[in-house]
Amino acid sequence: MNIEEELHFEKIFIQSIKAKWLDEKNVSLDVLRLDLIHPVISGNKWFKLKYYIKDAKENNASTIATFGGAYSNHILATAYACRIAGLKSIGIIRGEEPKNLSHTLMNAGSLGMELHFVNRNEYDVFDKNSFKNIYWIDEGGHGIKGAEGAKGIIELIKNKKKYSHIICAVGTGTTLAGMIKTLSANQEAIGISVMKNNTGLHDQIRHLLEKNDSENFKIIHDFHFGGYAKHTKELVSFMNETWMEHQLPTDFVYTAKTFFAIKKIIEQKRIPHGSSVLMIHTGGLQGNLSLPSNSLHF
Repeated sequence: MNIEEELHFEKIFIQSIKAKWLDEKNVSLDVLRLDLIHPVISGNKWFKLKYYIKDAKENNASTIATFGGAYSNHILATAYACRIAGLKSIGIIRGEEPKNLSHTLMNAGSLGMELHFVNRNEYDVFDKNSFKNIYWIDEGGHGIKGAEGAKGIIELIKNKKKYSHIICAVGTGTTLAGMIKTLSANQEAIGISVMKNNTGLHDQIRHLLEKNDSENFKIIHDFHFGGYAKHTKELVSFMNETWMEHQLPTDFVYTAKTFFAIKKIIEQKRIPHGSSVLMIHTGGLQGNLSLPSNSLHF
């Protein structure tokens, strides 16, 4: 089956945010609602995977293996995409196997993904040769093919040049690299890092760019809320406020941190007066299943 036949591109729309904190700084904010494309391969996930899946099938691979943590949207999306594409899938999971799997990993397993747990020290130096005849995708879809796929996100937007700033969450930096590839003159891409002390991100992103790609991007490291998949009561409260005020669903791993960061940097005048901002909603709402029940109002 063609995976794109399952995707709902027609449901993607641009949501305009109205708020006092925007009016006070004369900044406009739109959100590209990629989360609506599919309940599992949501947001940016398919865009990063599409060229890897295509390449794997063209090279007659039968199995795809990739990497991720217990809450990785990429792991779940890969499991689903492989099942639809008729491929086997293996997930190399960072950390010891827990007594109770996260909802993300349970769902990946139910889709046929074979899960292998690796302690954090071994994960960083994992030997891919320990598995034979495998098509490998790096964590988060990181790589040239992932960035080229992410570039297609901006190509969905008719009036893409109207935005002075394009902002998205950053894990591996693959999606941000795709955004950077689309930048016109006078546009800036901003990544909100969801990891703590991930100082190597800038170089990781540069490795995905070509010589003529824009240099006008930056990464903000101030809004990780303790680190990857970490959250606070303040963040969960903000997620509920965002839903009640804007009917915008967010997840605690990526998009809530991104929307929180956008609000703060606009209030702090780190986004200039008169700017037009586009936030990429990168999906991943399934991660909220790991929060205690009744934590969220949506």
